[in-house]
Amino acid sequence: MTMMEKIREYLQLSDEAPRVEEFLGKGKSFYEDFSLRGIRVSRVEPGFISCYFKVPLRLTDREGNLANGAIANLVDEVGGALVHVEGLPMSVSVDMSIAFLSKAKLGEELEITSRLLGERGGYKGTIVVVRNKMTGEIIAEGRHSMFGRQASKL
Repeated sequence: MTMMEKIREYLQLSDEAPRVEEFLGKGKSFYEDFSLRGIRVSRVEPGFISCYFKVPLRLTDREGNLANGAIANLVDEVGGALVHVEGLPMSVSVDMSIAFLSKAKLGEELEITSRLLGERGGYKGTIVVVRNKMTGEIIAEGRHSMFGRQASKL
């Protein structure tokens, strides 16, 4: 399985509501499934991921908007998937800053893109943009810095 296929598999979870015990030993948690269920990966290239996501009721606040915590989680997960190296533990988030620029309503379809900004040693930076797919309006922009082990050059 190629790296691109592994990223797609990691992010693209089923639409069915899973039971918690299904995750034991699989590497995905109930939390990841709860927050990422419904995300669809449309394009994966080295240093770039593009996904689509329809705002579900479970991730909205009292006003029916995508909750800021859900946006932060999308920045964390999509940015982290971009820099993950197969066979190594997931990188640890060092810093994350998010500009919340607009609101996304229940049922709206979003485009989430992540680009690699750069890397030095085990330190990598990404930028994640969440935008309304129909209008192009930017909902949020997040910068995510992570640190992890480097792949062996041997």
